[in-house]
Amino acid sequence: MASECSFDVVSKVDMAEVKNAVDQAMKEIGQRYDFKGSIAKIELQGADKLTLHADDETKLKAVVDVLQSKLHKRGVSILAMEFGKLEAANKGTVRQEVKINQGIPIEKAKKLVALLKDHKLKAQASIQGDQLRVSGKDKDQLQEAIALFKKEQEKLAIDLQFTNYRG
Repeated sequence: MASECSFDVVSKVDMAEVKNAVDQAMKEIGQRYDFKGSIAKIELQGADKLTLHADDETKLKAVVDVLQSKLHKRGVSILAMEFGKLEAANKGTVRQEVKINQGIPIEKAKKLVALLKDHKLKAQASIQGDQLRVSGKDKDQLQEAIALFKKEQEKLAIDLQFTNYRG
């Protein structure tokens, strides 16, 4: 008798790892020669936002590179980060906001459901808040769905994890 198999598709960021990456990036910025005497810093604003400050656009790009390398080393996907526009700040400095996305937005969840239907996999997807539950009778179909989502996450610009696999 075939039973129902399922898994959840989520998009979560470990904020402790983000905080550690920010601390490491600030330490590196403090030690690097090219940042000597400049105003370059990264601030964690609340639970889901970072603010980057620097003297000019070139230094801000270097700050972003340092931050991204530290995030990558700590296993935090860059796809979870949404970089805002460059803004002029006080005293001729520049600032950039970085939003940390938690959960799957409803429009991207709908695209994932449509993707599943377009590939005619024998699995059903249901949107449950900020995550997606995929279920089906065949484990192989669910494995194909996971592979499909992994392949498409770059195009959708979202970091996906697969949890609660029940076989």
